[in-house]
Amino acid sequence: MLPFRLCAVVLLGLVYLLFPPFCLGIRSFPIRVIDGGNGLEMGYDGSFQFAEAPSYRNGAGCLFSGHRQLLLSCDPSLIHIAMTLDSEYFRGSIAAVQSVLTHASCPENVFFHFIAAEFDPASPRVLIQLVRSIFPSLNFKVYIFREDRVINLISSSIREALENPLNYARNYLGDILDACIDRVIYLDSDLVVVDDIDELWKVKLTGSRVIGAPEYCHANFTNYFTETFWSDPVLSRVFSSRKPCYFNTGVMVMDLARWRQGNYRKRIENWMELQRKKRIYELGSLPPFLLVFAGNVEAIDHRWNQHGLGGDNVHGSCRSLHPGRVSLMHWSGKGKPWVRLDAKNPCPVDRLWEPYDLFKPGHHRNRARDQPWSFSSSILGGYSQDLL
Repeated sequence: MLPFRLCAVVLLGLVYLLFPPFCLGIRSFPIRVIDGGNGLEMGYDGSFQFAEAPSYRNGAGCLFSGHRQLLLSCDPSLIHIAMTLDSEYFRGSIAAVQSVLTHASCPENVFFHFIAAEFDPASPRVLIQLVRSIFPSLNFKVYIFREDRVINLISSSIREALENPLNYARNYLGDILDACIDRVIYLDSDLVVVDDIDELWKVKLTGSRVIGAPEYCHANFTNYFTETFWSDPVLSRVFSSRKPCYFNTGVMVMDLARWRQGNYRKRIENWMELQRKKRIYELGSLPPFLLVFAGNVEAIDHRWNQHGLGGDNVHGSCRSLHPGRVSLMHWSGKGKPWVRLDAKNPCPVDRLWEPYDLFKPGHHRNRARDQPWSFSSSILGGYSQDLL
């Protein structure tokens, strides 16, 4: 028979495991933070601190109000959001999630699908543990994106960051996400939502349209493709039967059922293969989407993507918001708000991102926690948080 004190210790340990504390505070994780100019590089020997987010609960009018442990990704009451998750933009992703939950009328109905790179400097298991620690009540699932699916299709771009294979994960959502998920909102990691995400989720994709996004028909569409493209009568004919308008792929409502049926992933890959042989555009993952969808996009109100706040792709200069209502602010371009804030040289609009930033720089190191993590399969257990 075990001594009384040992039994008490074992019992307390079981209680702690079964009923983890939910509190608002600062948690420290064994991650090294290095300002690489574009974001955060993660290692395993320093202090990386985030404020723990509160538990967001549904109101009385929400369809789902059950126990989150029973929530499955195929639940029809869910709002599905897909985002990439990597060490470089991790801080931005956390701010984006925080903003969605802050303004959601039914936050427990929001289910996040995170796509993580197979060879990220911080392993997907580390990123999962960080997300779970920051958002104890978050409904999410993590999928591994195999970079070899796209690495041989990527051509050089005007900015190296645009060549990251994870930028192309949105092309494969129809293959990566569970087959039962036939609709998803794709969001970039450098944005914040300041309105109820349910409004965006309810946008109807009319006719045979596969995606919805804010369109910008006043933009000079010819600038997105090279002279080689426009001078080729066969290539340029792709737009002859439609009026193409620019749209930003960082915010899209996607009908995955139609996407799969139409094999749109392969259509995009075909253009990427042509780009490798004959340079027809300069930007990264955007032009193939324009080639396939421009002119056949469900136009969503511009308030759902106030993009370009990061300036252009070369200088990252400051920009201001467009007039009118704002539901989503997007720091597309070279300048990222967390980088400019840390450098003590923020643009005025970066202050609007700051309230959603849960990162808290550490001022001391706890050597007891500075040891590398070791993981077993049990650490990935729990509600809807799978590593596939």
